[in-house]
Order: sequence, then structure tokens, then C-alpha cells
Amino acid sequence: MAGHSQFKNIMHRKGRQDAQKSKLFSKLAREITVAAKLGAPDPGMNARLRAAMIAARAENMPKDNIERAIKKASGNDAESYDELRYEGYGPGGVAVIMEVLTDNRNRAASDIRSYFTKSGGNLGETGSVSFMFDRLGVIEYDADKASADDILEAAVEAGADDVVSGEGSHEIYASQETFRDVAKALEGKFGEARKVALIWKPQNTVAVDDATGEKLLKLIDLLNEHDDVQNVYANFEVSDALMAKLGG
Repeated sequence: MAGHSQFKNIMHRKGRQDAQKSKLFSKLAREITVAAKLGAPDPGMNARLRAAMIAARAENMPKDNIERAIKKASGNDAESYDELRYEGYGPGGVAVIMEVLTDNRNRAASDIRSYFTKSGGNLGETGSVSFMFDRLGVIEYDADKASADDILEAAVEAGADDVVSGEGSHEIYASQETFRDVAKALEGKFGEARKVALIWKPQNTVAVDDATGEKLLKLIDLLNEHDDVQNVYANFEVSDALMAKLGG
């Protein structure tokens, strides 16, 4: 699990730094609408919708907003979003994956390409960096939900591949094929998780110096601030000193 805590810190910068709650809520609502449109509007029958609703509740998104986003999926005025994945290399040759939901492919591609160019990186073809990541399901619980031993025992019994317990949380990893069943089994024992999602987890991370790290974190912040970008993943580590300096 080398670099895991750094990976988690970087991935969670958006949640801590995004002062514009309305923008965050807009992204969460977009995912809820798309999930409801692609499947049943019932979270009990639609795993992706359920995961989107869990993510929204974790950010204290009002119940009315969630219900409105679900209803929007069945309305005639519902926007049509394309699900895209962009891949590229940021400063220092670091691999970056972006998951995008957009109603304008040209705008999204143009904006993202310009961010990479300005940062000294370059946008690549689909598949150009994803081979360096594993597509996994992650289920997260707050640390006080259960002991590390209890979580580990339940996760192994449910068929999980890996468990990482830290001061603030337990993270259970499972394959794409099994993680919905693992999540369901764990929910039966520990209640609703604070996060259930498919992610791109780097197989290895690359340590970068502070100057490169600052450029990379600036690029990731720019990407996260874009309305069309839902998630950003990268395979680098930065120093604790830089994270502290930037409030990470």
C-alpha cells in the first residue's frame, strides 16, 4: 500500500478546499441524475444511484436536492450527459485520469487540454495511462464504526481483496465484480458506509519534489473546479511539508 495515505490526501483535497458548495452539489446532482436515468430511479434496485446518494449525503447535500435530481432524470427537460474518461501526463510525467460528465464534449476536451498544456503536461489517448491503475471498488467506514479486527474479519468473509485501517477510517477494497456484494454484506453488519464507489487506484506512486508537487496539485485543483470533471486520480506522492504548506 505504498503511498496510500498520500494518494488519499491528494484525492480528498477537493472535499476540503472546495468552498463553493453549490458547485460540489451540482456535480453530485449530475451524477445522481445520470445514474437514475441509466437505471431504475430506486436506489434499492440501482447500485450506482445508491452510491451517488451516499456520496451526496456524506457532503450534507439537502434531501430535497437529492430527490429533485432523481426526478429530473425522468423529466422531458433532463439534460443528456456524455460519460468520458480523459488521460494524460502532468508535470514530472505523473499519470492523471479524469472522469467527466459533460453536455459539451468539445468544451470539456478543449478546457482540459489547455490545463495540461499550461501546467507543462500533455493530454493523451484513452488507455495511455490507465494501465498503471487498478479499477477497484472501495467501501469506507469511519474508524469508530468498528474495530480494525472486526472490519478485517467481516471484509475477508465478504470476499474483499484488501483492508486499510487508519486513525480516521477503514477502507475496504474489492474487485469490480465483487464489490457490490461486499458492500451489501458489510452494510448488513456495520450500517451504511460513508463512501461506496469505483475508483482508479494507482498500482505504484512516484515521489516528486515540492516544486513539481505544487504544479501537480494546482493542476488537480483546476481540474476539480471544472464543472464537467467528476473525479481526478493521479499516481504521485508529495512531501508532508508541502501538504502542510498548502493546507492539505
